[in-house]
Amino acid sequence: MITVMILLFVLGYMLIALEHKTGINKTAVALILGILLWTLYIFSNSNLVIGADPEAFHNFVTQHPEYARLSLAERVRKYIVDLQIIDQLGNTCEILFYLLGAMAIVETIDIHQGFTPITRAIKSRNKKKLLWLVALITFFMSSVLDNMTSAIVMMMMIQKLLSEKQDRWIFGSIVILAANAGGAWTPIGDVTTIMLWINDNITSGNIMKTLFLPSLVSLALPVWLLSFRLKGELVAPIGDTQVNTLLSINAQQQKSILIIGILCLLTVPVFKSLTALPPFAGILLTLGILWMYVDILYNHKNGIPTNAQFRLPSVLSRIDLSTILFFFGILMAVAALEAIGVLHKLSVLLNSGIHNVYILSGIIGLLSSVIDNVPLVAAAMGMYPTLTPGAAAGMADATYMLNFIPDGAFWELLAYCAGIGGSILIIGSAAGVVVMGLEKINFIWYLKKITGIALLGFLAGIGIYYLQHLLF
Repeated sequence: MITVMILLFVLGYMLIALEHKTGINKTAVALILGILLWTLYIFSNSNLVIGADPEAFHNFVTQHPEYARLSLAERVRKYIVDLQIIDQLGNTCEILFYLLGAMAIVETIDIHQGFTPITRAIKSRNKKKLLWLVALITFFMSSVLDNMTSAIVMMMMIQKLLSEKQDRWIFGSIVILAANAGGAWTPIGDVTTIMLWINDNITSGNIMKTLFLPSLVSLALPVWLLSFRLKGELVAPIGDTQVNTLLSINAQQQKSILIIGILCLLTVPVFKSLTALPPFAGILLTLGILWMYVDILYNHKNGIPTNAQFRLPSVLSRIDLSTILFFFGILMAVAALEAIGVLHKLSVLLNSGIHNVYILSGIIGLLSSVIDNVPLVAAAMGMYPTLTPGAAAGMADATYMLNFIPDGAFWELLAYCAGIGGSILIIGSAAGVVVMGLEKINFIWYLKKITGIALLGFLAGIGIYYLQHLLF
């Protein structure tokens, strides 16, 4: 059954990649793939399901003595339905609700032309200079916000600045690379670095010091190469595209929505650190605050026609639900492979066959371009316990094992490779999936035009890290 599920997963990804050839929407494929893999999983051999995580199954049965009278097959099915799929659905919905909240906030700012002052402040109309500017803004923005939110914000701005589809695809691709690169060098910039930070595999000051330059190089090289493809000036004057003629609020109120919206996004990591609640809770709380502000604003402006009031219900209707459903299907498909033990077996295989942290982390990075980096990092954290320097020094292979102490080379490389490796394919990261949905970037176009230079940047960053490691 494992072989069938892997083959089906590969076939699903191929159909997603060939969307423009088949004419079948990638969201439809992702939804079928995600649910079909769980269907195959629930009809798998009971011993196969138990063998993927015997401890979890034993704990489930112990906590539910009422299932003791059931047959083994029935207990396994209860384990899948009552525990595994619910847990995975919860993890997936955390991301989806965060995405929904972030998109709603950004769309609210956009529909009220809140980004107009920013786009007008960008004076350069030279495409090459603008590419560097967008890359650097996204890079530093995603070091504070998460890469998914940064990608949404920047794509909204790019759609205001550029009218040619080919240019928007190039800029959108750089947004993906910059968002992932910016998220890799800070402890709050990406889900995987947050995981490593919370687990004490890395410390905040050290990860910023060691990964800043590799992350920056991983972005700068692709930007430099892509800049040769851009020539001339912007086709449309900045800020003149997609003007909302129905807008009934003044410039000061536009700026207030922009400021409140940005504060809502910036508040999410602070809220998480203070409450320990997941990010979706913070984004929905701040969405409610923005929603209330917009309602109060319109309530104080009498006589505005309904079609000139852009309250949150109308904003929500503009959000691309197909992107959210696509994300759901992909994440649930990966979750099914994780549940049946495919990711764990892959991790064990890598562990036994490779004894070099650079190669091991590089492979994890390449895998993260196809498989979600969260379960990959979680599997790696499970494979290798975090050692104290004293314990590592006392082991037979002390030099190698020192890579697994807090702030060891393996954990730093894992943060870098898992985050930036997702840029190699457009479906390899949350930022990529979001930009793909917002701008309808073709998978094959990205593969031909961006994958190669993204890979070069990825390898260059590892090279810079290696040099730093030798010198310092």
